Amino acid sequence: MARRCVLRAPDDISLTHEGLAARGSGNILLLACGALAREILDLKAANGWDHLDLTCLPANFHLYPEKITPAVRAAVAKHRDTYDEIFVVYADCGTGGVLQAACDEMGVQMVQGPHCYSFFEGNERFAKIAEDEFTAFYLTDFLVRQFEAFIIKPMGLDRHPELVDMYFGNYEKLVYQAQIDDPDLTEKARACADQLGLAFERRFTGYGDLETRLAKL
Repeated sequence: MARRCVLRAPDDISLTHEGLAARGSGNILLLACGALAREILDLKAANGWDHLDLTCLPANFHLYPEKITPAVRAAVAKHRDTYDEIFVVYADCGTGGVLQAACDEMGVQMVQGPHCYSFFEGNERFAKIAEDEFTAFYLTDFLVRQFEAFIIKPMGLDRHPELVDMYFGNYEKLVYQAQIDDPDLTEKARACADQLGLAFERRFTGYGDLETRLAKL
């Protein structure tokens, strides 16, 4: 089974289309995937990035990547006259280059990388290890928190646990990319690996290229 970009979504943030935050004091708008809301808010708070406002598109667009680009276009059109700059906080996310082409056409920048696992790891490093980890299944902090909601239940494994081998039989290990150093999350991630019958590896990635890229805005 080929590796794929799995949906990640916030567990404690209420999101609506373009509804995370009202117009703030910032002159740059971050137009982000709702799955990255918590990380971005943490980075804003830690770094004092008051010049950055945040609005999010629905996290579940990762299940329907064809919806991402039209929604980004609509959001850019809505907010273009309000902000000096709009920065799209999506990677390619399964759009096959369509999102990048749209951003180029609209004159807005976006996060580089094929998916969030890559930019959390660091795109340069991820490119080097990708071929050796083709059988790795990745989790981030949010996916660990939401493992039942976004992995087990959507795949029907809560009702048919015998399907684990069919879905994950070609994977060899679960790689937990930790954004924060939380022993409880690490133990939960280890339990996720056990549930899927995979070897476990934890890497503390922090926010990777997401932080360094936002810091340049």
